Amino acid sequence: MTIKLLVADPHQVFYAGLKDFLSGTGVDIVGYSPDGLELVEMVTRHEPDVVLLSVQLGREDGIAAFERIKQVRSRTPVIMVACYDHAAYLARAHSAGAAGFLLKDFNREKLVEMVRAAAAGQRVWTREDMRRITGVMTTPRLDANIEAPLTPREAEVLRQMTLGHTNRRIADDLGISYETVKEHVQHILDKVGVEDRTQAAVWAVRHGLA
Repeated sequence: MTIKLLVADPHQVFYAGLKDFLSGTGVDIVGYSPDGLELVEMVTRHEPDVVLLSVQLGREDGIAAFERIKQVRSRTPVIMVACYDHAAYLARAHSAGAAGFLLKDFNREKLVEMVRAAAAGQRVWTREDMRRITGVMTTPRLDANIEAPLTPREAEVLRQMTLGHTNRRIADDLGISYETVKEHVQHILDKVGVEDRTQAAVWAVRHGLA
């Protein structure tokens, strides 16, 4: 039986590569979206068996797009993909209910295996994924209460951090200077009581700020 796959990723080269990758595997790409704007409509129109969704859709958050998909087709399995490993990506994707998570260095066999498993209703998180998620989510310091609340701007910066954005990207997105972003990041780490950006991002996920 052919599995219908919908792909959402900002890079058309990635999409073109997938078409060659999946040729003859029984997985048929029925639609492609470079961003999240048309994604819900495409999911409704094509009724895919699985959605392969990038964590970052250009300027948009892939997890937010995932939440919109769940509103119209809650049982459609979604596999999140990312260019690089980031603990907050794993935590957010798992918390949102993704069927699995893939880095873009996957091989053909791995991709087909995960798509087939997801189409069959299986959750395809690896033991290593779960170990890392459990490790960062249960770090005692992440449970610390904030004595000084985050300012609205600090909250904005923290949400950008959960997307894995660099200080330069955050500065560009928010229209503030690079040095100001650095100051905000340090204030966030101090207030939340964590040592690095990854822990801060995971803290944000756990507390519903991302």
